[in-house]
Amino acid sequence: MSISQILTLVVLVSVVGALIWDKVRADVVALTGAAVLLVTGVVRPVEVQGAFASPAIIALASLFVIAYALELSGLLDRGIDLAVRMCRRLGAAGVWLLLALIGFLSCFLNSTPIVVLGAPVVRDVATALKLPPKRYLMPLSYITVLTGCCTLIGTSTNLLVDDMARVAGQPRFGLFEITPVGLPIALAGGLYLFLFSGRLMGRSLTEPASEQHAPGFEAPGAQIGDADLFAERRPFQPAKAVLAGLAFVGAIAAAAMDIAPIAASAFAGAVLLILMRVITADEAYGGLRPQILILIAGMVVIGIAMEESGLAAVATNTLVASLHGVSPLVALIVLYGLTMVLTELLSNATVAVLVTPIAVALAESLGVSPRPFLVAVMMAGSAAFATPFGYQTNVIVYQMGGYRYMDFVRVGLPLNLLTYAVAIVAIRALFPF
Repeated sequence: MSISQILTLVVLVSVVGALIWDKVRADVVALTGAAVLLVTGVVRPVEVQGAFASPAIIALASLFVIAYALELSGLLDRGIDLAVRMCRRLGAAGVWLLLALIGFLSCFLNSTPIVVLGAPVVRDVATALKLPPKRYLMPLSYITVLTGCCTLIGTSTNLLVDDMARVAGQPRFGLFEITPVGLPIALAGGLYLFLFSGRLMGRSLTEPASEQHAPGFEAPGAQIGDADLFAERRPFQPAKAVLAGLAFVGAIAAAAMDIAPIAASAFAGAVLLILMRVITADEAYGGLRPQILILIAGMVVIGIAMEESGLAAVATNTLVASLHGVSPLVALIVLYGLTMVLTELLSNATVAVLVTPIAVALAESLGVSPRPFLVAVMMAGSAAFATPFGYQTNVIVYQMGGYRYMDFVRVGLPLNLLTYAVAIVAIRALFPF
């Protein structure tokens, strides 16, 4: 191995180890790794600059600003009020309908702010109806993750895989190109949660919240804390709500009709909202969620280092050699399983950076289209259901609901296996090799 490959491998192992250790913020870990690679000359300053200005970063930052404008306008609070009234009329069925509506929003907005806003509402509604909040908070997290897999912008994982695939020479994904795969996964997962999650939680539903989950609890890798701290009420401003809503719909429509990439349309929408004074520049900066953006940018730098040093090629050749002679379907099943296990241990951004180049090279070595393999990475890269720390939304409900660690294992592990099976069938049927 060359010096660059050894340095990249050391940084990669150190970053992965720090993320598993989970004592330092994930964005700081990723940024430290990127800094070491820059100082040692493995990557050049222009490549680091490119990582921070990648389409995935621009799209996410712009969507965060638009979502924050919707929040500041009071539109989300108005919708929540209507949902609460609906739940009081319909009882438990109304709570599940509320979860479905939140899931629909998560198709187009990042799941973390959606759960931050929705979790206190779901908890309070369940409490008012004398239903155990634990019954609904974990499904809330899982449903937002599942529906986030339905569109390219539903989760940062999808955007990052699309960005890394573009770097590897693959064409970009359309906004709804993965919907035919994500939708059956979301429907199957939602039905499973409705029918079985309560039974699998068992006696845990009647137990009081564990004392270990004190207010302000944080998992260092997620840095979320108490969702109540974010549940600030906003006065409803109809004009601003309409303009923010139009900017959001316009950005989505422009990307869906291939008028402009989602990074361009969302960026234009965010700037337009600032120019029209729907949101001030200071407020826009406040809505950026830099910890997520920096985490992704730092991991992109590590991905570039793997590519430039040849480490990605070494890893790919090792995997390809181990899968020599197998069919593309078997290779797809192995890749999905590997990605799913990794995403329970690492951040979704880390997994996307590690596995996407391998997926492309694996497909090319088999002489088939990389598309089904990239879709598998998108779906499996968000499938962190079996632990409370695999995904940021899990951390929020873990703290708020007072769950035990094993509650996530009992409910999330079968959900992992179910979505695994549905995803393989859907990808095989809809994305030919």
